[in-house]
Amino acid sequence: MKTIDELIAEGVTGKRVFVRADLNVPLSGTTITDDGRIRAVQPTVEKLVAAGARVVVASHLGRPKGAPDPAFSLAPAAARLGELIGADVAFATDTVGESARATVAGLGDGRVAVLENLRFNPGETSKDDAERGAFADRLAELADLYVGDGFGAVHRKHASVFDLPARLPHAAGDLIATEVGVLKKLTENVERPYAVVLGGSKVSDKLGVIDHLLERADRILIGGGMAYTFLKAQGHEVGSSLLQEDQIPAVLEYLKRAEDKGVEFVLPVDVVVSEQFPDLKAKAPTEHRTVPADAMPAGFIGLDNGPETNKLYASKLADAATVFWNGPMGVFEHPDYAEGTRAVAQALVDSSGFSVVGGGDSAAAVRTLGFDENAFGHISTGGGASLEYLEGKTLPGLAALED
Repeated sequence: MKTIDELIAEGVTGKRVFVRADLNVPLSGTTITDDGRIRAVQPTVEKLVAAGARVVVASHLGRPKGAPDPAFSLAPAAARLGELIGADVAFATDTVGESARATVAGLGDGRVAVLENLRFNPGETSKDDAERGAFADRLAELADLYVGDGFGAVHRKHASVFDLPARLPHAAGDLIATEVGVLKKLTENVERPYAVVLGGSKVSDKLGVIDHLLERADRILIGGGMAYTFLKAQGHEVGSSLLQEDQIPAVLEYLKRAEDKGVEFVLPVDVVVSEQFPDLKAKAPTEHRTVPADAMPAGFIGLDNGPETNKLYASKLADAATVFWNGPMGVFEHPDYAEGTRAVAQALVDSSGFSVVGGGDSAAAVRTLGFDENAFGHISTGGGASLEYLEGKTLPGLAALED
């Protein structure tokens, strides 16, 4: 996999360099609520600017239906990128149309443009190779070189991620190089004890990575909405909590395999419950209580780990040499149900081991709860990509960058 430094050494001055970034940031209206992914690609953009390239940045945002939708415009991300690099960033109001062609043609050396949301074109995500390839052909007309730096999208077989690199000389950006290097630390010659914390809402989203990690981890800690399927599998009442009953057989199999292999599987011992899901916009105080995990009252919803679970999880992470965390422990967006997630984050900060926050909601939680990002070994920009890498899957966007 060629690096961006090698690409620059070959000469990029005056050349149009297409940077596939991940600018898929959360928005409240047109306000960016977490600019972490924009800051993550900033070093690659600045490196190319300094080398005199004409930088064309492209990304997706959200899940528009293959057509323009103002709610998913990348205009706010383009503006924020300009603020971060301290220079005007041109913005094309389409992907490969008249505006894109004119905007790219107007770039001078060391200047930057951002294309509109790639998913506004149905060819970006098409399952049809010909349709996807046709869109990649049009994107290729806008550039001379390609740099893949959108780690959060490398698990997608999309035109700008998979097909476009085949049409242009290509290299991996600094972000992707960093992400892959970190993930290798979690899969090759891992320092032990190796602890994994998995949360989030659905067990089904994590089955593959649990299956793979049962062969590698020393401890697996479960929290979030997915914990209630595990508790139900053990025969406990879970009230109105999130539950995937169809996953109970798989959960039971994993619990048995963990026991047979000597992998410690850690589940909540107490949980914070309420009779209704909280209003995440108002964030007003709610009525809630803490109950033992094996004695949840019927009709109540489990919304966070309880204080005894927080102590337990902290103790299981204290001596870990390597920790991977993906998924919050509760509804961290509401202050009444943020302590479980806060406790895990604090345990990683306090640990002397190498800690990786696996992107997505976990990364958002770290920032929302006010933690210093530098206190963690690494905060990934790609939750889904990280999980699929740890499952041992081939990621299309990484395979496309291989020479």
